[in-house]
Amino acid sequence: MSQNQRKTLVKDVVVLGGGMVGAATALGLAQLGLSVAVVEAYGPKAYDSEQELDLRVSAISVASEQLLERLGALSALGEMRQVAYKGLETWEMEGCITQFHSDQIGASHLGHIVENRLVQLALWQQFDRHDNLSLLCPAKVSQFARMEDGIRLTLEDGSEIETRLLVGADGANSQVRQWAGIGVTGWDYAQSAMLINIATEQEEQDVTWQQFTPKGPRSLLPLPGKHASLVWYDDASRIAQLQSLSNQALYEQIDAHFPKRLEREFKVLSKGSFKLTRRHAQRYFDDHLVILGDAAHTINPLAGQGVNLGFKDVSALIDTFADAIANHKCWWDNEVLKSYQAKRYTDNQLMMTTMDLFYAGFSNELLPLKLLRNGALKLANIDGPIKQKVLKYAMGL
Repeated sequence: MSQNQRKTLVKDVVVLGGGMVGAATALGLAQLGLSVAVVEAYGPKAYDSEQELDLRVSAISVASEQLLERLGALSALGEMRQVAYKGLETWEMEGCITQFHSDQIGASHLGHIVENRLVQLALWQQFDRHDNLSLLCPAKVSQFARMEDGIRLTLEDGSEIETRLLVGADGANSQVRQWAGIGVTGWDYAQSAMLINIATEQEEQDVTWQQFTPKGPRSLLPLPGKHASLVWYDDASRIAQLQSLSNQALYEQIDAHFPKRLEREFKVLSKGSFKLTRRHAQRYFDDHLVILGDAAHTINPLAGQGVNLGFKDVSALIDTFADAIANHKCWWDNEVLKSYQAKRYTDNQLMMTTMDLFYAGFSNELLPLKLLRNGALKLANIDGPIKQKVLKYAMGL
């Protein structure tokens, strides 16, 4: 079919980006009865239980699990691999540790550690259940244009889509955000993070832990079976040097620099690294356009809250539109989009600022400050209402 013969696709919503946040948004809006198209350049690799574990994993909170269940994806995810974590431990000096456990609030778990790709796959598997949801993949947008009552997207193959609302769920370097002229504030941290998958002697663990050091945290995330994910924060130059090492040489560095609670019988399987950045969009919407997830905010991954904040955005957007539709309002109107932004902007800003304070506070080696923060960690370990409140917040509740 020639370009001139191509039919223009018309949708209520076009979601640019089919990752975890974009796929969840598309499903949630399709459940409201809106016609939705997802435009994504690359599909996730199919699942095979014999595959090596991916490096990119997320600590999916209980609140995020509730969203996945609402979207019909949680059971599909349960048929793939994941591991529940019940405990969360943080310390700097030995003897000054904060330990959270799901038992303290009568919960079965705090969340699950899951490969990002598998969360995306579980969501994509639900697409076929909605006749009003179309997936265009592989596809890329070459041009955006405003219409009188919406936005027209031209894809690289020449086809066009017209929509009342464009959703930018296309990541930290969002094409949608840049085209809309939405500015960002933020900075690059001086550090990078390294992800290291290891094979362990121990069976599956249920506690994730993190020790602060002047150079940055050293963390462990449990993975399914006899596996774990290590996260090493350090100066960008140091991480680059570690990335260049052989797996055996990297093992020796981990053995020398990670806390002694890490068992010494393990094998490095794979590694990767990324720079740490902080970005926050100056606003989350424009005429016929809204952004969410990493397109709206990228956070220091210190507490693993990135995707959970994105899923909170999704829940807020779905609820805002559901309320507008129920009250016969124009769901794509700026006043409705402003209401969504009001629900999420301050919460995202607060989480980003909190992580920055942790980052700055634990990077300082002044002895009085070191004693103060370790005393605070020890105090935070006392069971009580504050600890229970922190636990519930960590679960996203």
